[in-house]
Amino acid sequence: MFKTILFKIVLGIYFTLWSPFLLIALVSKRLTRRLVYADAAGVLVLARLICGIKYAVHYPIHEENGIPVMPDNNRRNDGKAVIAAKHMSILEIAIISKVIPKSFFILKRELLWIPIYGWAFWRCGMLGVNRARGKTNLKQLASAVEQRVLDGYTLVIFPEGTRTKPGQRIPLKRGLLMLAHTLKLPILPVGTDAGLYWPKHGRINSGTANVWFEPLLPCNASLEEISDAINRHSA
Repeated sequence: MFKTILFKIVLGIYFTLWSPFLLIALVSKRLTRRLVYADAAGVLVLARLICGIKYAVHYPIHEENGIPVMPDNNRRNDGKAVIAAKHMSILEIAIISKVIPKSFFILKRELLWIPIYGWAFWRCGMLGVNRARGKTNLKQLASAVEQRVLDGYTLVIFPEGTRTKPGQRIPLKRGLLMLAHTLKLPILPVGTDAGLYWPKHGRINSGTANVWFEPLLPCNASLEEISDAINRHSA
């Protein structure tokens, strides 16, 4: 438990020290984005040094003459897919940010109101969603997402709508389907077991957190198909 308390204290100091730089960087969208993603990469370093948490990223196996090969980078970094990710921890957010540097996230609108950090999230292209406005908000959201995708960025959405515990399976929100179908983008499911190592509450454990990129699904895939893919390897 000492390790968990120490990590949270150091993380709080770390975020505080970054705040002035993020505040200054708000004058430039490009600089803000670089600092926000550098901040996220630093979280992975602290998690490894203090808590002994490493991470591994797994991709679907594609065979060429019987030999598994890594997928073409363009398939995952050109914005031509909606990433639907399991959300268990800050950890998988940092990992996805590092693996896909040209990503942007859909967040609860309230997170963008956090002083400095929330402003930085907004400045670097994160989108806030007002769940109370339902379909009206989703139409506006689709337009904003389309513009960012055309600019070459990749959308990351957490279709369960909240952080989950290991073994917990929550019905997916239909907003994911609306966005994918409206924009005619395939869906890239992503699973994780990060909650085993850095849970929302409780003790942080050392080990190797995994993130699994599953095979692409079509934009008209069902919520059940997407959920099965997200949870295929997740804890």
